[in-house]
Amino acid sequence: MQSGPDTIGAFRNRLDQSDAEALDWWHECTATIEHSEASVGAWEALAESPPALDPALADRPLYGVPVGIKDIIDTVDLPTAWGTGGYLRSAGALVDASLVTLLKQQGALIMGKTVSTEFAYFTPGKTRNPHDEARTPGGSSSGSAAAVAAGMVPIAFGTQTAGSMIRPASYCGVYGFKPTFNTLSTAGVRGFAPSLDTLGWFARSIGDICTVFTSLTGAAEIAPQQSLAGVRIGTFSLPAGQPLAPDVQKVIAEAEALAKEAGAEIVPLALGDDFEQLVEHQRVVMAYESAGTLASEYDRFADQMGPKLVELIEEGRNISWMRYCEAMRAVASARQSLTQIFDTRVDAILAASATGEAPLGLEATGDPLYCRAWTLLGVPCLNLPIGQGSNGMPIGVQLIADRWADEHLLSLASGLVGGLKPVAVAEREPALSA
Repeated sequence: MQSGPDTIGAFRNRLDQSDAEALDWWHECTATIEHSEASVGAWEALAESPPALDPALADRPLYGVPVGIKDIIDTVDLPTAWGTGGYLRSAGALVDASLVTLLKQQGALIMGKTVSTEFAYFTPGKTRNPHDEARTPGGSSSGSAAAVAAGMVPIAFGTQTAGSMIRPASYCGVYGFKPTFNTLSTAGVRGFAPSLDTLGWFARSIGDICTVFTSLTGAAEIAPQQSLAGVRIGTFSLPAGQPLAPDVQKVIAEAEALAKEAGAEIVPLALGDDFEQLVEHQRVVMAYESAGTLASEYDRFADQMGPKLVELIEEGRNISWMRYCEAMRAVASARQSLTQIFDTRVDAILAASATGEAPLGLEATGDPLYCRAWTLLGVPCLNLPIGQGSNGMPIGVQLIADRWADEHLLSLASGLVGGLKPVAVAEREPALSA
C-alpha cells in the first residue's frame, strides 16, 4: 500500500491550489504505516500525533512533508536507543540534533525514529525488506530505506560510515544520497568513526533528493541537465581486483546504455593500486576510530553488545597510531589524484552500489564492499534504482562526483534518470501482529 502524492513537488502543487491540507500527507503516511509496519518493521518509535505546524513556514519547500529519522539521531520529543535493543535508551534528548532542527525550520514533520543496526554497525534490527520480507533491507540505515520503499514516508534520513546509505538504497530499490562529507552537521548524531560518518537521505524520486539538498544547504534550485552530450562518465568499481556478480554487471550495463542514450560518453577507468588499497584503509580507519568513540560503551556493556561490534572495537584497540596515520595519509593523496581525474578525464563515475540483490535472511545486512573506498574519500554518492536481479529484487548503481560537486552530480543524475521511478513494492495483505 503506497498512498499520497508521488513527490514533494506534487504535494506543493496540491497545497498551492488548495486541493490539500498541510497535514494530509501525514495522515496518508500514517495509514500506510498502519497497513505495513507489522510486516516491514521499519520504526523504532512513532510520534503519537502530528507536530504543530507554523503557518509562517508555509512557503518552505518541506512544509507538511513527513520524514523519518534514524534512531542514532537525537530528538527531544522521541526516544533514542541507538539500535541497542534497549540496553541503552534515552527518553529524549535535551536538544534536537542539528539536522532535526533544520528540518523543523523548513516545515518538515518528524514522523518517528527508524530502526538502526546497533550503533549503526552490522548487528541487525527487526526491519525486513519490503520487496521480500525474507531478505535484509541492508544496513545500517535499515528502517529509513525500508520506510521510504514501502511508502511510509517520502523522505527518511540515515548515515553512512561504510555503505549504510547506498547499500540499503540498492537493496530496497530507492534513491539514496550520501553528500560530500561534512555537508550536514553531525551535531546530535551518535558518532561511530568521525572521519567517515556522513548524514544522507532516501527518497522515491530524484527531484525529492534535490529538494531536500537545497532546503537544508541553502543551495540554489537544481535543474536537470537537459542534455548529456559531451558528458564523460567513467566506469570503475572499487575494489576492481575481482569480477562483479553477473546481476551487477547487467545493471551497470543498463545504466551505461541509459547514459549513452542521453548523449554521454562512457570512459572505462583504471585507477591503480593506490585506490585499490583504500578498501583496507577504510577498514582500518573505521576500526581505530570506533574503538575510541565507543570506549565507554564497550567498557560498560561489552557483554551485551553484538559480537561483530565487539570484534571491531577490539580490532581497533590493537591498531597502532602509525597504521592509522598511514591510512589517513593514503586517503589525502588519493583525494588529490581523484580531483585531477575529475578535472581532466570524467565528469562523474558510475560504480556498483552493492555486491548483488539483498541476501536472504535477517541475521546480517549484506556487504558494504563497493562503498567503503568512496566513503573514505568523502565524495558524494547517489544510488540510482536502475534495475533488478535474477530474483526480481532491486539492484542499483551509484553515481559519484568529486568532493563539493554535489549540485553538479544531482543535476547530471536528474538529466540521466529523468522520471525513472523505483520498483513498486507489491501489494500485500496486512500482517498480523505477534
